[in-house]
Amino acid sequence: MNDPIFHMINAAPTPVAPFSHAVESGNWVFLTGQMPTDPDDDTAPLPEGIAAQTRRVMDNLAIVLKGVGLGLEHVVSARVFLTHFERDYAEMNEVYQSYFTPDRLPTRTCVGVTGLAVNALVEIDVIARRP
Repeated sequence: MNDPIFHMINAAPTPVAPFSHAVESGNWVFLTGQMPTDPDDDTAPLPEGIAAQTRRVMDNLAIVLKGVGLGLEHVVSARVFLTHFERDYAEMNEVYQSYFTPDRLPTRTCVGVTGLAVNALVEIDVIARRP
């Protein structure tokens, strides 16, 4: 088996902690949880509301996936972290599911947390698999 490949994607948001954007091992690609930060401006305020933040997170995940030659269609599993679970769950789901085709939904875990980096409302990480 080959050694893991650690990816930093130039077009992706600047990491808020010491991590790689993605790590590849065999056909598996593990993406670090993405925040709703602007990939073009680290100092820009976060989008307001769970819908806008979820869109930004999903777009950031797509940027990282594209950087390793994949797309959201290659995602097999996701984990979603919400700071206001009951309030934001339904609206986050509406946005989240719009990024996938109904017959190819990844497995998913969604949990409520007491806080996230940069005071975000949502963070999502994914696992993808190369065909």
